[in-house]
Amino acid sequence: MSNLKLYMTPGSCSTGIHILMEELELIFEAYIVNLPAGDQFKPDYVAINPKSTIPALVKPDGTAITEFCAIAYWLARSYPRSRLMPGDVDGDTLVLETMNYVVSTLHMQGFTRIFTTDQYAFNESDRERVKAQGETIVKKGFAILNKQLADRTYLAGEFSIADAALFYCEFWASRIGIKLPEHCLAHYQRMLKRPAVKQVLMEEGYSSLFQ
Repeated sequence: MSNLKLYMTPGSCSTGIHILMEELELIFEAYIVNLPAGDQFKPDYVAINPKSTIPALVKPDGTAITEFCAIAYWLARSYPRSRLMPGDVDGDTLVLETMNYVVSTLHMQGFTRIFTTDQYAFNESDRERVKAQGETIVKKGFAILNKQLADRTYLAGEFSIADAALFYCEFWASRIGIKLPEHCLAHYQRMLKRPAVKQVLMEEGYSSLFQ
């Protein structure tokens, strides 16, 4: 399968999808969407993704998939030999459950309050409260996932699409000084050693992590 197009922003949640595509050794075109500059609202991109979000993956037939979980699931199902999902109903359910929790709670409820505080704070006096609320959500989420990782190398045993989701949140935490609990930290360090992860971070401008 070729002629895939990934619309992404370096260092964002799309980094997780970028990692999965490198893990699969796919040939694809990458297009940078500059969120601070408002590229997501430009007509050309809105025509691809009316939600004005990233990531977006355009398939060879020209149709686009949006939302991290949907893209990750499509990649896993399209390339089953890669075993990005375990393949049994219980294992696949655990992967989907975990990935959805990471994206919907850690990212969308926690980190968004930290990174886009103005969307939640009605006035200046609310800003610190909103950020603190975001940190509380994030830390609680990591604590839950830390228990899941206590006796596992990866979230479902073997590397899966859920680990790519957790990684980008761990990466964010490390960048802003949120301490990862023991097993999440070990997971993050393990992920950094994967060749595909290293390649993606180098390509996205984070080579300093490996110096």
